Amino acid sequence: MKDPFAVTRATFDEVMVPTYQPAGMVPVRGEGSRLWDQQGREYIDFAGGIAVDLLGHCHPQLITALEQQAHALWHVSNVLTNEPALRLARKLIAATFADRVFFCNSGGEANEAAFKLVRRYGVDTDPAKYQIIAFDNGFHGRTLFTVSVGGSPKYSGGFGPIPGGITHLPFNDVAALESTISDKTCAVVVELLQGEGGVLPASREFVESARRLCDKHHALLVFDEVQTGMGRTGRLYAYQHYGVTPDVMTSAKGLGGGFPIAAMLCTEQVAQVLTPGSHGSTYGGNPLACAVAEAVIDIVNDAALLDGVTQRSRRLCDAVNDIGRRQGLFEPVRGLGLLLGVPMSEAWKGRAREVVAAGLRHGVWCLVAGPDVLRLAPSLIIPEADLDEGVRRLDAACAELVEQNKTAIA
Repeated sequence: MKDPFAVTRATFDEVMVPTYQPAGMVPVRGEGSRLWDQQGREYIDFAGGIAVDLLGHCHPQLITALEQQAHALWHVSNVLTNEPALRLARKLIAATFADRVFFCNSGGEANEAAFKLVRRYGVDTDPAKYQIIAFDNGFHGRTLFTVSVGGSPKYSGGFGPIPGGITHLPFNDVAALESTISDKTCAVVVELLQGEGGVLPASREFVESARRLCDKHHALLVFDEVQTGMGRTGRLYAYQHYGVTPDVMTSAKGLGGGFPIAAMLCTEQVAQVLTPGSHGSTYGGNPLACAVAEAVIDIVNDAALLDGVTQRSRRLCDAVNDIGRRQGLFEPVRGLGLLLGVPMSEAWKGRAREVVAAGLRHGVWCLVAGPDVLRLAPSLIIPEADLDEGVRRLDAACAELVEQNKTAIA
């Protein structure tokens, strides 16, 4: 008898709210840096669940941490605390600038908490000190507040009036920031590497100027490290490349290695404005997520592993740049560590999704960062053999597209 609950990709279009357009294949198993779909076909994973699966799929230490905690305690809510949350908070504080931690479930929730925090901090000082300065092409989540700070009409349009008091400036423009920030500014929000905006790194001058100007105007500096955190750039957090310390930082994605968890980190002084009942999260800091995230930080916060990220980054950049030179699809790679953007060449502008689709046909899974940029975010510990095989498959995919393009022109 046919199973009435058997599912395929077509099932998505029947049962799910159409907020996504998933690829045609449905993955059913992952191990390390490889995935297998319903038909048993294998893929090299250069996407990492959008920079989430930073230790690959089914890492044995994460499985052990989850299994052990699953037999002990799942959920108590925040009317009680729990040991895994307290241990994880201690380790995050020990490894960063922060004195205090708030746990939640996603990057959007972490940024929502951060933006509420800075607003409360500002208006406690002066009811008119509520301006948040953010930057063009930023992305900070999908809540109405976070898409408003992100500023892209693509994500915020069509939902009615959006929260006010938010100013957007050109990214990396020191002069624009200097001319706009004032004593009415409560915070400046920066992605040190704009992910959705095209994998664009912040300049050192820009980051240092943001810190200086925030200090001058008694505003808070917020670093959104949802995508760049937990070793993704070759340091535990990207701010450590710049030598500039924020007042508030958000972390998610790789923090749980695939298990949903996020954190807002801040200094002692700033933390005190959020009093009991002023913010919260039912599932935030639950024992299962925190146990897994503790295993992640124990593995990732290691000099040899972080050095390995830098070495893999060089190897991948060199190989993809070689594809670009030979095939003519790409301009030079940009980014940090294993969060890389591959801009499409002038002749291939707007066609990054075609590369992703061709890659899937050849057994390699990549991402886009807008229509003009291919995004690569493989596991931080991807074996060199898998890295090289993924590049070989990407090269074949690009060759196929070039040939198809020649045929179409002819």
